[in-house]
Amino acid sequence: MRILLFGCDGQVGWELQRALAPLGEVLAIGRAGRNGLVGDLADGEGIARTVRTVSPEVIVNAAAYTAVDRAESEPELAHAINGRAPGILAREAKATGAWLVHYSTDYVFDGSGEKPWVENDPTSPLNVYGASKLEGEAAIRESGCRHLIFRTSWVYARRGRNFIHTMLRLAQERETLKVVNDQIGAPTGADLIADVTAHAVRAVGSSTEALAGTYHLAARGETSWWAYARLVIDAARSLGAPLQASPETVLAVPSEEFPTSAARPRNSRLATAKLERTFGLALPLWESGVVRTVTEIVQCQANGIHQP
Repeated sequence: MRILLFGCDGQVGWELQRALAPLGEVLAIGRAGRNGLVGDLADGEGIARTVRTVSPEVIVNAAAYTAVDRAESEPELAHAINGRAPGILAREAKATGAWLVHYSTDYVFDGSGEKPWVENDPTSPLNVYGASKLEGEAAIRESGCRHLIFRTSWVYARRGRNFIHTMLRLAQERETLKVVNDQIGAPTGADLIADVTAHAVRAVGSSTEALAGTYHLAARGETSWWAYARLVIDAARSLGAPLQASPETVLAVPSEEFPTSAARPRNSRLATAKLERTFGLALPLWESGVVRTVTEIVQCQANGIHQP
C-alpha cells in the first residue's frame, strides 16, 4: 500500500509516520516539501501535482491551519488551507480511486447544550477556523471520493505546542494559575488519533465504500480545561517536576475572564459510538493518555532531552 501523508511535521502527522509505517510505503511531506514535491496546502496546484506524481492508494491529510484566533484576521488563508485544499485532494483522490483520510474538529458545532455531538447533528461554527474546517468537510463529501473524515478535539502530544506544555511551563513560573472551567470536552492524544487512523486504513484497504464517511474520534470521558490542568500538574508533581503551582492553586474561572478573538464552543463533547461500532474499537479514558504524556515530557526534561 502506498500512502501519501501531508503535514508530517505536526502533532498528529508526526505520530502518523509511526502508526502508518507497518501498512506499506509511507511518503511523508511537511509544509516545506520534499524532493520537489509540494506540501504547503496553500499551493493548491502544487499539492495536486504531488498527488499525481506519487499516485498513492491512500492520501492522509494531517496538515491544517490551526491558529484559531489568528484565523479571524486571516480568513482567506484559513479557508484556502482548511477549505479549498481538502477539496483539491478529494478531486485527485476521486480521479485515481484513492482513499482520502482527513481530520476535522468539534468547532464545526456551535457548542450549545450538554449532550455529546453525533456525526449528523446540525453544524453551525462560531468562528472562521470552524467555518473553514466545515468547508473542507463539505468539499470532500461533494467530490464523491472514498473518504474518512475524523472529527477530533483538544489534541495534545509529547511534542509541539499544546495545553499540556503550556500548563507545565506556567506551573514552573507561577504559584497560581487561572483556567476556564465552563468549556467541556475530552483531551485526545495525537498518538491515539494516529493509531485509530492506521486501524481504519487497514480496514478500508480490504473493503468497498461501505466504511466511508464521517466519524468522531476522541478519548472517552469528559472534563473541563480547569480539571485537565489540575491533572497535568498533579501528575507532574508526583514525578518530582519542579513546579511552583499545585492542583490546589489552579483556580477555576469563566471563559469571559479570558476574552479571545475567536469564540470557543462551551460543549466540545463528541459521541464516538459510530467509530467504535464500525471499526470494533474501545477508546481509552482521556486521563490515561494525559498522564502517560506528562510522564514522558517530565522524564525528557529531567534527562535534558529537547522536546521539538
